Amino acid sequence: MAILRHDNPRGASESKVEMSIEEFKKWISKFDSDKDGKITMEELREAIRANGGWFSTMKARRGIKLADKNSNEAIDDNEIGNLMEFAKKHLEFSYDIKKVTRMIWCQHDDVPLG
Repeated sequence: MAILRHDNPRGASESKVEMSIEEFKKWISKFDSDKDGKITMEELREAIRANGGWFSTMKARRGIKLADKNSNEAIDDNEIGNLMEFAKKHLEFSYDIKKVTRMIWCQHDDVPLG
């Protein structure tokens, strides 16, 4: 399963486009709550939940186990490709670009989402 994003340019019907590694990094970094540049199991769980995923604790635990090659219980920039591969294979991952853009701006400005 590819990591997909939903794009709706010019009001056309929704199309699915594979997410690039840069887009994935930007998206997942929004869940780095302590801003240390690493994604912990709890942060990954929140990302999975925000994307509508079920069984987020189990999936986050599995994602960290498979992607964390240096066994520090977090995904750093060198391992983000591993996490993306996990997401492609094991998560039904997609996002609405308008929703993510709004989420990025709201978090940047400390505006509550709603």
